Amino acid sequence: MIKKIYYSALIVLAFLVSLNINAQDKIVHGVVTTFESIPVIGAQIKVKSTNQEVLTDTLGNFTVTTDNKDVLTVFANGFVKERVKIKDDIRYAAINLRLKPGEKNRFHAIGYGHVADEDKLNALASLNNDDADFSQYSNVFDLIKGRFAGVTVTNSNQIIIRGATSIYGDNTALIVIDGIISDNSALGTLSPNVVKSVNVIKDGGAAIYGSRGANGVVVIETKRGND
Repeated sequence: MIKKIYYSALIVLAFLVSLNINAQDKIVHGVVTTFESIPVIGAQIKVKSTNQEVLTDTLGNFTVTTDNKDVLTVFANGFVKERVKIKDDIRYAAINLRLKPGEKNRFHAIGYGHVADEDKLNALASLNNDDADFSQYSNVFDLIKGRFAGVTVTNSNQIIIRGATSIYGDNTALIVIDGIISDNSALGTLSPNVVKSVNVIKDGGAAIYGSRGANGVVVIETKRGND
């Protein structure tokens, strides 16, 4: 009888310890950007479990306390709100906010101070699958043709952004797909059906990619599982 009580007590104790571990707080650091690499300043981060709210700093960084399994809501004027699930093994969250279509939202993003360098955002041209039916195009090069002012696609499927000049003599734009620098062959095999947005960066905005961005940059974001 005593042994049964003893083992029962151990089971209850183990259960309580398990509950305590699952509810244990952890520190999560993160960064909020737009167009993959431009910091979003003053974005609001809200923790679901505690209603804690913090703002990103001038580099887009933030730190919050969460449960082992939690949800962060990220909001900034002019951008699409994002919800991020925090799992047990997550200690760092890199969150990329999409700019809402329209000049009004671009004005909000700059006017509210979310993008420190106005020239960077003004040097961006954006098109997403809410603005157009990407499935009507046979490839991404056809999608880009005629949709962006000052951007042309040659017969060899080289993307040229007007006004950009390279110190290396090559005037083709840099291709970035889901944050990874790619080439024309990778872009050629990408189906328009999986493309979420196409962003063209030129002038001062392309400087964030260093000398490789001197010819301008075409940033492609593909659809994720929840899109």
